[in-house]
Amino acid sequence: MPTELRLRRRVQFYETDVAGIVHFSWFFRYMEEAEHALWREAGLSIHPPDSPIGWPRVSAACEFHRALRFEDEFDVTIRVTEVTKRTMSYACEMTQNGRSVATGSLKIACVRKEAGGTMRSMDIPEDVARRFSGPRTSDLGPRPSDHGLRT
Repeated sequence: MPTELRLRRRVQFYETDVAGIVHFSWFFRYMEEAEHALWREAGLSIHPPDSPIGWPRVSAACEFHRALRFEDEFDVTIRVTEVTKRTMSYACEMTQNGRSVATGSLKIACVRKEAGGTMRSMDIPEDVARRFSGPRTSDLGPRPSDHGLRT
């Protein structure tokens, strides 16, 4: 199963601020979008209907290196860096034409949803943990900027 995924995106106008650059909050959305695509590539959904399990973020960070503007194409690469008994961590990099735009990380915890909206930490189901183990990678979307130079 995949432990890394690269997703191609294009900046939409509504993602930009008054200065004409992507608002910082969108970088967290880009990471989450890539995370959900990684789960789909593994044959899973991070939020299946009526599931008693949830995956809240317990940590999220992003460092910005270059601005993105409306209509810029860029890649979001997410990689599973650690799967513990109850958490999963990711490293994320956003690049444009091979240059780093931003780097970030996410950490999610596996929880059981209980009555009244409370959550209780639980072990990651073995099937989920197994799907995110191993060296496989996946590309989603066209990569015209690569010209066959990256793998």
